[in-house]
Amino acid sequence: MISVAEPIWIASPGAISKRTGLIKNSNSTGLNGKPLDRDLAERLGRNIRLENDANCFALSEAVDGAAADARVVFGVILGTGVGGGLVIDKTTIAGRNRIAGEWGHKPLPWPHGEERPGPPCYCGKTGCIETFLSGPALAREYRERSGKTLLAEAIATAAQTGDADAAACLERYRDRLARGLATVIDLLDPDKIVLGGGLSNIAQLYEGLAALVAGYAFSDAIDTAIVRAANGDSSGVRGAAWLWPIAST
Repeated sequence: MISVAEPIWIASPGAISKRTGLIKNSNSTGLNGKPLDRDLAERLGRNIRLENDANCFALSEAVDGAAADARVVFGVILGTGVGGGLVIDKTTIAGRNRIAGEWGHKPLPWPHGEERPGPPCYCGKTGCIETFLSGPALAREYRERSGKTLLAEAIATAAQTGDADAAACLERYRDRLARGLATVIDLLDPDKIVLGGGLSNIAQLYEGLAALVAGYAFSDAIDTAIVRAANGDSSGVRGAAWLWPIAST
């Protein structure tokens, strides 16, 4: 039984800055610069331990999810933002600056002419992977191409029912995803990459994705498995729950 003295683990976008003790790098920008863990501890009367939501997601899938059989796991969030988490031997790797896995805020690799300089990002730069691969980015791409407004899931459905604009947007999205994942593989060479977040539920994204990634990666062949999360939209919360028993062993 868990006592009230034990902490509550929370999965949150962003991370706690080692320099200030405040939230940084959150795409929920209202959290940035705030002492979220301390505020919650005061309200709840409990110790709070906060971890990046993509790290929690990756841990969930590495412990007993789609990558339970893998040693080095990279977890990808494709949702309102684009995040990543690294797990080695079922341990989260946050990094010295607590930014390990933040592939979403690197430039889109091998950009085509029309992709330069890229859309502005909340981080202050332009052309970040997140500005091309998030759900809002896919919706923006479809709106600019077709003049119609649809959310990501509806775009996937439209593509299946003969909407040529939707199909073209998904094809371009898949190529951009492959470019980004190839860079991850070049840097980390993980055993498995697990996709999560709302866009990971679009089945068409996986069609031919491995071959596209192999074409961009720096190797004669790539056998890295790219799979959908086993624990669905609850995986980040599950990962936060896993942090306590793993940390206490």
